[in-house]
Amino acid sequence: MTKTAVLSHPLVHGTGKETTERAVRPASYGRLYEQAPQLVEDGGITTWLVRGANFVVAVSDVPAGGELIRTHNPDEYMVLLPPDTGASISAGGDIIEAAGESLTIVPAGSSVVRAKSAGRIAQVFSNRAQDLCSKAGNAAIYADGAPEVAPLVDWPAPKGGYRLRNYYLPDYSDPKLFGRLFRSTNLMINIFERKDVRRDPSKMSPHSHDDFEQASLTLEGKFTHHLRVPWTPNMALWRDDEHVTFDSPSVLVIPAKLIHTTQDVGDGTTWLIDIFAPPRLDFSRQPGLVRNADEYPMPAEG
Repeated sequence: MTKTAVLSHPLVHGTGKETTERAVRPASYGRLYEQAPQLVEDGGITTWLVRGANFVVAVSDVPAGGELIRTHNPDEYMVLLPPDTGASISAGGDIIEAAGESLTIVPAGSSVVRAKSAGRIAQVFSNRAQDLCSKAGNAAIYADGAPEVAPLVDWPAPKGGYRLRNYYLPDYSDPKLFGRLFRSTNLMINIFERKDVRRDPSKMSPHSHDDFEQASLTLEGKFTHHLRVPWTPNMALWRDDEHVTFDSPSVLVIPAKLIHTTQDVGDGTTWLIDIFAPPRLDFSRQPGLVRNADEYPMPAEG
């Protein structure tokens, strides 16, 4: 019989008192362009749903005049309009005319997003939108409740109260700042600039998140996501690296502890959006990085 020696040192391997190892959750590959939508509504509206532990992303193809209706939504959500797709958004007795290439934060309660022209509209909800989470194409992956992810806890209420808040994205372009970050009480979104020049492959940024997930939403172009499961003492939990290429539209949900970095590939314009829930403290602590930080306070402990 072959004998296996156990080589360990407390400074390298710990004391043995740590909690049991847990396999890294599989990433969710939402290649929406080759999958059937989860929702097909009257009037020709089709919606794809991909969830994480604390959020759900909805991508809808909407004809001119089509309405995305939420009745008694439990908390704030976000609406992202691409260029050339405007919408009338109503909630709480108010209505705004949102231009294409804008972000709108919608308060809890009933709301309607009415497309002024045919287009693709992205919405981001928290996991409290259980009706959407349950219909997501990857809902089964989260049947265990994702205990490795820190739970969703709301940040303080916005200054001036809950209401429709609209941000025209070209007004927030600043090459000195990383992306275009916005937050609400429950969500954070980083809307990168649309790009025609590819990322320098010598300047990638592989990293992981200890206890939260990230969704990478692609609305234009093609991206390759590079994914690595970190090694642990238990080889049974090791997995091969993955280099997966997505066209648009698509959603990749990156689990906690999965090492990742993303590279735009191919020709033409690319557009990537990152999503988190709740908002990230590390980003929020950097002065000026979150563009609407003056409207949404940080927690006192932040």
